[in-house]
Amino acid sequence: MALSDEELERYARHIVLREVGGVGQAKLKAARVLVVGAGGLGSPVILYLAAAGVGTIAIADFDSVSLSNLQRQIAHRTADVGEAKTLSAGRNARAINPHVKIEGHNARLSAQNALAAISRYDIVADGSDNFATRFLLNDACYFAKKTLVSAAVTEFDGQLATFKAHDKSAAYPCYRCLFPEPPPPGTAPSCSEIGVLGAAAGVMGTLQALEVLKEILGIGESLAGKLLIYEALSARFRTVRVKPDPVCALCGSRPTIRDLAVHHAAQA
Repeated sequence: MALSDEELERYARHIVLREVGGVGQAKLKAARVLVVGAGGLGSPVILYLAAAGVGTIAIADFDSVSLSNLQRQIAHRTADVGEAKTLSAGRNARAINPHVKIEGHNARLSAQNALAAISRYDIVADGSDNFATRFLLNDACYFAKKTLVSAAVTEFDGQLATFKAHDKSAAYPCYRCLFPEPPPPGTAPSCSEIGVLGAAAGVMGTLQALEVLKEILGIGESLAGKLLIYEALSARFRTVRVKPDPVCALCGSRPTIRDLAVHHAAQA
């Protein structure tokens, strides 16, 4: 995919990287990424992918911007309060880079629409804030054979992993290999209940964007098969190896989850 003279100048610091170059920048321009959630995690993902020149960025979010979002959700401005996050984040991403195409999905992802939405994109970045969506995306990405880069943040800590259990060239785990089932309703406090340091969400979202770019470019060491843990108060990162669970209900040797019907029941 050819780059214009303006794009060559815009991405000059990428193109001089031996691991990227013009070929890699063309890969970014051709890539299609779905970002689920335009909040504390999704905001830096959207903005950095736009700045990097990812050709198509889809934003899935059904919420509107509120004043309490702005402490961490940097894709939105004070003037955007009350507006749909898909519109606000999309406009601000295009203000950074008018060459990117933004596609807004201003609806909740569900068992009915997740596969159709995900199948249109190369990679999914999960910045959602609830377990129901995380499990849905894991299962849908597995069935659609799409790579999932998933991040989470709470208070001062964050986690990041890449899941591609559909790739049978290696023994990769899925999200269910780490967490077989969602926690019971009401047992996992929300961000509004326990709080989150805005910059901690920014760290994890930025790292998430970086992993998405690495997967598109095919460079470096993938986070597939590993869990990156960040502890902001101690300024500490650590990486834990994660193996596939042979009895995983989704990707194990005898799976019991063969479609998204389990999520139909959860949404009923």
